[in-house]
Amino acid sequence: MKSTLLLAALVASATLTFAPGAHGASPQLTIPDFGHLKQKAVDSVDLTVDGMLLRIAKKFARDEEEHDPALSLLSDIKSIRVRNFEFDEDGAYSMADIDSVRKQLSAPGWSSLVQAHKREPKEDVDIYLCMDGEKILGLAIIASEARSFTIVNIIGSIDIDKIAQLEGQFGIPKHSLGE
Repeated sequence: MKSTLLLAALVASATLTFAPGAHGASPQLTIPDFGHLKQKAVDSVDLTVDGMLLRIAKKFARDEEEHDPALSLLSDIKSIRVRNFEFDEDGAYSMADIDSVRKQLSAPGWSSLVQAHKREPKEDVDIYLCMDGEKILGLAIIASEARSFTIVNIIGSIDIDKIAQLEGQFGIPKHSLGE
């Protein structure tokens, strides 16, 4: 599940741009600090890419665009936030720890794209888009298992025409409507 989640986050992050919502929908989630879980976790990731760091990444992407046109998609990203915690035993965190984030996805403007739930072993993956009409303002992924959870929040709107540039890259299969 980790590689699938990471692939989804990378593909999504490579295709997003920011635009304010007309209906008050905010693509930026309030993600708790999870300080009480950092001490319990055997592994944790707290990644925020925005501001100066993002501007540097965009500069390198612009320099490499002619070699890999898919990198041009990075130029529009405003923020990427990833929180991941892994534990050595079941029950080290409660669903209440991530439900505060999940509840935000029921606000107007957020739409469920994927909800995959498995009973045994317990696994949940939810992918949501923040939309303003037909314009996508952001993406949220919440994936949880008995011993881990990951929250990804990417702020921006997807340009559908640019997604086609990713076919055959990042593990995305090539296909055509005629096949």
